Amino acid sequence: MARNNRADLRLDAPKGLRTGNLVGLGRTGHSRDSFGRFTEAIARGMGTPWFLLGLTLFAVAWISWNTLAPEAWRFDSVALGFIALTLVLSMQASYAAPMILLAQNRQDDRDRVQFEQDRQRAERTLADTEYLAREVVALRIAIKDMASKDFIRAELRTLLEHLDERSRADERNHVDEPPAPNSTTESRPTA
Repeated sequence: MARNNRADLRLDAPKGLRTGNLVGLGRTGHSRDSFGRFTEAIARGMGTPWFLLGLTLFAVAWISWNTLAPEAWRFDSVALGFIALTLVLSMQASYAAPMILLAQNRQDDRDRVQFEQDRQRAERTLADTEYLAREVVALRIAIKDMASKDFIRAELRTLLEHLDERSRADERNHVDEPPAPNSTTESRPTA
């Protein structure tokens, strides 16, 4: 039976998706944390307005019964200051305080884990941001070395002007030179 329980546990799944926890399981297979969850549920319930309303109605009903009911049916004495009611409320308070403290300690543990995860996430985000900032600076430096559109246009204009000047100079040189004698007419013998 114990082997079946351990075989059911999936260690390759995240902790929240597992069917159980190797450390948290007792001999019976129940989680040792169930009491903590139970006390948190009670503490959560005690912090609601409905609990206060219910406790007020309970006290009013108790006092009304022990004041207005026939003498034989009363179980708490008005003359003694409702000792049984005081004991019941004291017992409820004596159990509520440790449960609230336990729930608060569990919440503190969860907050501590969440704080650590947030800190690690912030460190990763900072490292990623610094890396991206270095990359942006490197790209800016690389772009500074690259020719811009304006620079390329200016260079092309200069090159075109230079080519125009050369072509004009070639035309002037071509017009000023006498035509070259045709070598085919000279090589023919005259008859």
